[in-house]
Amino acid sequence: MARQRAYKRYNRTVIVLSLVYVALLFTAETAIRSGHLPGPLAYVVAVLPALPLIGIFATIGRYLVEETDEYIRFLTVRQTLIASGLALSFATVWGFLESFGLAPHFDTYWIAVVWFAGLGLGACINKLLGHRLESEA
Repeated sequence: MARQRAYKRYNRTVIVLSLVYVALLFTAETAIRSGHLPGPLAYVVAVLPALPLIGIFATIGRYLVEETDEYIRFLTVRQTLIASGLALSFATVWGFLESFGLAPHFDTYWIAVVWFAGLGLGACINKLLGHRLESEA
């Protein structure tokens, strides 16, 4: 029961934060591209879309604390480690390529996108390894 509660809270929060992210990204893009924002306000508006993403990262951390099923927690930790390893590896390799003039500039907010893609990859790996464990049993 607690697991379902933690998982439902996690899903609900991620969905809400994702919708807020889309709204803030659209708003910031429109407001800043129009050129009508004075300097300091433009910085504040430019940072706004990052806040829901940071909230999603915190939500994953909260879910790991609230999840009572150790196996589900393990799977979630493995999934986030895969995502983190992928994003950090990509950022490191691209950073070296860029610093040596071998790759074009890459906007670093895309690292979060790579990390979220890594969550999907981690979920697939969990699924594949889970099937392998079931067949070995």
